[in-house]
Amino acid sequence: MTPVHLLNRAAQDPDHTRTDFEPRNFVVGVIRTDDHGLLVTCRKCGQRNRLKHEALKRTFRCGKCQIELTAPSEPVEVPSDLAFDALISRSTLPVLVDFWAPWCGPCRMVAPELRKVARETAGRLVVAKVNTEDVPTLGYRNHVSAIPTMTLFQNGIEVARQAGAMPASQIRQFIEQHT
Repeated sequence: MTPVHLLNRAAQDPDHTRTDFEPRNFVVGVIRTDDHGLLVTCRKCGQRNRLKHEALKRTFRCGKCQIELTAPSEPVEVPSDLAFDALISRSTLPVLVDFWAPWCGPCRMVAPELRKVARETAGRLVVAKVNTEDVPTLGYRNHVSAIPTMTLFQNGIEVARQAGAMPASQIRQFIEQHT
């Protein structure tokens, strides 16, 4: 089922009472997380696969076409407190979290830089994004007073924090300095 087909089905359900299709959960190129793992769409067949947080260092195979899937090479969207807690506490890889908001100009400038870093560090680091407009409690809980703020977690513990927009080279330097 294609994303367009899912959007058409969603349009036929204006009350949003159906739960077997959530178009925001099936966007090609976007990786989402929940409290069980990362939801990765296979680029070959479109199958959604779950990569458990505890085993991100392993290689996986798509459940449908059996091609090899690797750790995410794109930033992971964190949609809830539970998903954030699971990712941070269970990930076998360090996690760099970008706290951002859609109205923030510097946040939008950092987004392509984070994509570069995610591609370069795939398999060694998870880059996650928290939209503080969608999940404001995470901003409060993590004492985020300015955006963008990048926080680095290892084994469930915050090890470093940096506020402000940075180019990819400076983000890499920040990561290398603290991992």
